[in-house]
Amino acid sequence: MIDCGSLEYAHARVHARHGQRLDAGTWRRIEVMRDFAPSLELARATALRPWLVGITADSSAPQIEATLRRHWRALIDEIAGWMPTAWRRAIVWCVWLPDLALLQHLARGGEAPPWLRDDEVWRDLSNAPLPARAAVLAAGPAGALASAWPTPRALGRAWLDAWWLRLPQHASAAGTTLDQLVRVLLDHARAFAVAAPSQGWSLRGTLQTRLSQLLRRSALQPASVFVHITLCALDLERLRAELLRRVIFRNWTVA
Repeated sequence: MIDCGSLEYAHARVHARHGQRLDAGTWRRIEVMRDFAPSLELARATALRPWLVGITADSSAPQIEATLRRHWRALIDEIAGWMPTAWRRAIVWCVWLPDLALLQHLARGGEAPPWLRDDEVWRDLSNAPLPARAAVLAAGPAGALASAWPTPRALGRAWLDAWWLRLPQHASAAGTTLDQLVRVLLDHARAFAVAAPSQGWSLRGTLQTRLSQLLRRSALQPASVFVHITLCALDLERLRAELLRRVIFRNWTVA
């Protein structure tokens, strides 16, 4: 029996989950369905089902946002449990990845979305007046991001710098698979920053292909867990887009 908390166990779990990911044909069947309820039921019959627990045909956009973020946090906690203790701090830090865009919005003085005021992690930040937001962030579990608050575009770099610091010693050496993963993601970010809106999903597809190749090359390496987390984030982003566009526009009628 492979022990939980070992690289062998993590490798087995990562590759089992990777094998369950939706193929292009299944995503296409979900995408072409116009109405929310049928598309939700179709998605429930796939490996997306765990993301959809707590989401119903009557769910609002704020409820969907809140539910998906809870599932993401639970997933990161689960993945951290697969790995040896030395790697868990860096894995747990990945919980903030989907929130970086939200934090940039708030750092620029944007209004907090309604669902955020009920979020157990971000409630205090959303209720804080603008001048106090940086201090509230600094006092919380994502406090390492507070240094970038005056320059919102730097939040991604602040997250990355804090992630490197949480890795075990020598894990971040140049040329490692982790270093390759970071370079793949930075290449994607640079391309995405100058792309036309119509190119977004094509660039995500290219990123997914490169990550899948990297996953195959990182067997029994700790990096495979971080590649898996990135692929999960892409799936979550795609699912969120499919859910929200139907919910937001379901009451619209064609004139």
